[in-house]
Amino acid sequence: MELSSADREIIDGEHGRAAADAMQLVLKFAEAVGAPRLLPCASAHVDGCLYHGQASLDFVERFVALDGRVRVPTTLNVGSVDLIHPELFIGDAALGAAGKRLMEAHVELGCTPSFTCAPYQTLLRPRFGDQLAWAESNAIVFANSVIGARTNRYGDFIDLACALTGRVPDYGLHRSEYRHARAVVEIHGFDGAEPDQAGGLAVAAGLFIGKHCGDTIAAITGLPASTSEDDLKALGAAAASSGSVAMFHAVGLTPEAPDLAGATGGLDVPVVARLGPSEIAEILATLSTVPDWAALTAVALGTPHFSLTEFDRLMPMLDLAPFAVPIYVNTGRHEWERLTTDGRAARLEAAGVTVVVDTCTYVTSIIRDLSGAVMTNSGKWAYYAPGNLGVDAAFGTLADTLHSARAGRVVRA
Repeated sequence: MELSSADREIIDGEHGRAAADAMQLVLKFAEAVGAPRLLPCASAHVDGCLYHGQASLDFVERFVALDGRVRVPTTLNVGSVDLIHPELFIGDAALGAAGKRLMEAHVELGCTPSFTCAPYQTLLRPRFGDQLAWAESNAIVFANSVIGARTNRYGDFIDLACALTGRVPDYGLHRSEYRHARAVVEIHGFDGAEPDQAGGLAVAAGLFIGKHCGDTIAAITGLPASTSEDDLKALGAAAASSGSVAMFHAVGLTPEAPDLAGATGGLDVPVVARLGPSEIAEILATLSTVPDWAALTAVALGTPHFSLTEFDRLMPMLDLAPFAVPIYVNTGRHEWERLTTDGRAARLEAAGVTVVVDTCTYVTSIIRDLSGAVMTNSGKWAYYAPGNLGVDAAFGTLADTLHSARAGRVVRA
C-alpha cells in the first residue's frame, strides 16, 4: 500500500497512541477492501454512538483513555437517549445510562454533539467532491447522491477510526469510475405531482431500488419537478433501509446526473422497471400492516430527522388540533434551537406534539402506547418499526398523518 508521509507520522505515533491504534484498524480495513492508498477525508459522521452492547462502549472508552481526539470535523448520529429531554426515555434504566455514557464519550473525543441522522441539513454540510468517512445509511446515500460528496458505507468502529486518523481507504465510491448508474428505473405519470404526492413517490422509488437493485447504482428518470431535497432524503432513506444502496442518480435533479448519459457515464444501461401510478400505489401499500380506518395510538414523524422546511409544512396543520393521539417528531438539536427561539416549540407542545432530539422513536423507547398501530409519513420508520418495536404501522402523506391523528384512526386526506 502506498503510504504518505502523513500516514507514516500517524503510524509512528507522532500524533498520539490513539491515532496510531486507530490507524492500524484503518490499514487492515483498507487491505481487506483492496484499497491501494488512503485519502484525506474532509469530515466523518459516526454511527457508533448508538448503544448496541458493552463492546460499543468499551471500544470508545479505550480511545478516551488514550486521550484520543478526532482529526477532522466529526458529527454524531443519533444516540439511545434524548439528552435534552431525558424524561422521554421509558426503557431500561441501565440501558439508558450506558447509552448516555456512550454519547458523552464520543464528545470527549472531540466529536460535535449533533446526534442527528441528517447532518447534511444542519452543521458541516459537505461540498461536492469532498471525500468523507460517513456512517448512517441515509446520510451516506444523501451525501453521495444529493450533494455529490464521496463516501462508502462505513459502519460502527471503522467510522470512528477514520475520524481519529483523518484518513479513509481509496476504493469504491471514492473513485469516479464506480459512481455511474448500471440500472435505470423509469417513473411515469407524475408530471404534475403535488408536494405531498411527490414525497410518497420518492419513498416508493427508494423502496423499489433498494429491493431490486441492491448495491447497484440506479438512475431514476421521471421524478416530478416538485421533488424537494426532503423528498430525495426520504428516497435515499427508504432505499438504504430495503437494500444496500449507497448512491442513486435522480436524472435532472442530482448533481452527477444532469441527463441520463451523465448518470450512466455514456454507457447503454438496461431499464429494469417502469413504474406508473398503479405500481407506486402497490409499493406504498406494503408499508402499512393495518387497513384504513384502523385505530391508532400515535403518529411518528421525522425519520430521518425533520428539517426546518418540513416543520414549515407541519405548522399550518396544527390547526387540526385537538388530536386524539400523541404526535412525536424526531429532529436535530440545530432545528430544536431554532424552534425554541422562534416560539414554534411552544406551539407544537400546546398542540400535543412531542419533539424528540438526539435519538429516534424507532430505535429507542419513547412512544408511550404501542398497543395499537402507529402512523408515519416515513418509509424508513414504517419499514423498521414493526420489527424493532413489535408495532403495526400505517404509512401515509404528512397530511394523512395529521388528519389521522385528529381522528384517532387511519384516514386519507
